[in-house]
Amino acid sequence: MNAKFRPLLAEFLGTGLFVFIGAGSIVANAATNGGVTNLGIALAHGVGMAVLISSLMSVSGAHFNPAVSLGLFVAGKIDAGTLGRYVLVQLVGATAGAALLRVVFNPAAVQAVSAGTPHLALTVSLGQAIAIEAVLTFFLVSAVFGTAVSSEAPKIGGFGIGLAIFVSALVAGGLTGAALNPARALGPAIVSGSFNSQAVYWIGPSIGGALAGWLWKMFLLPKKG
Repeated sequence: MNAKFRPLLAEFLGTGLFVFIGAGSIVANAATNGGVTNLGIALAHGVGMAVLISSLMSVSGAHFNPAVSLGLFVAGKIDAGTLGRYVLVQLVGATAGAALLRVVFNPAAVQAVSAGTPHLALTVSLGQAIAIEAVLTFFLVSAVFGTAVSSEAPKIGGFGIGLAIFVSALVAGGLTGAALNPARALGPAIVSGSFNSQAVYWIGPSIGGALAGWLWKMFLLPKKG
């Protein structure tokens, strides 16, 4: 297989499976009248991502998130062309993963929770939601740099990144859905036709990801020479 195609396939598969597992846990929770629980949904997102990163990191770097790719671009770890290609296949993969939910799960259950599309709680304003997504995405992308990108990173695969997603879901799952990932938000939205507050899931994660990339580049990554 073409060496340039392998990373794109990995990003497509990883993002698609992450959306299927994460959004699928929300659909399953609805189908079982709360049997999965909010804790189970958080675990599905965190553990699912940990496994996918550990499996595919050697192929593409296992971004599976446009905000992560943006952070790595800001830090100079990938170029603009790679950023564009990765984001495109991540969005396509996320949409495919969400579409697969309709095949595997009861369509009524899928539609009842908008295919797992994140939504804002009534108690959270647009500005607050953007801030929450930005701060938690900063936390997530910092975990990416600290556990996977840095030459000083511990060899723990996707464990640290998965934990960051799990903790974020516990903190803000009931407020913003804790997407921290434009692809995770947009894929299910396209499948369900529910686009409410989508700007939150682009603006917040983009700010958080870019800021984390800049901070790690300037101050936290080990300097060569």
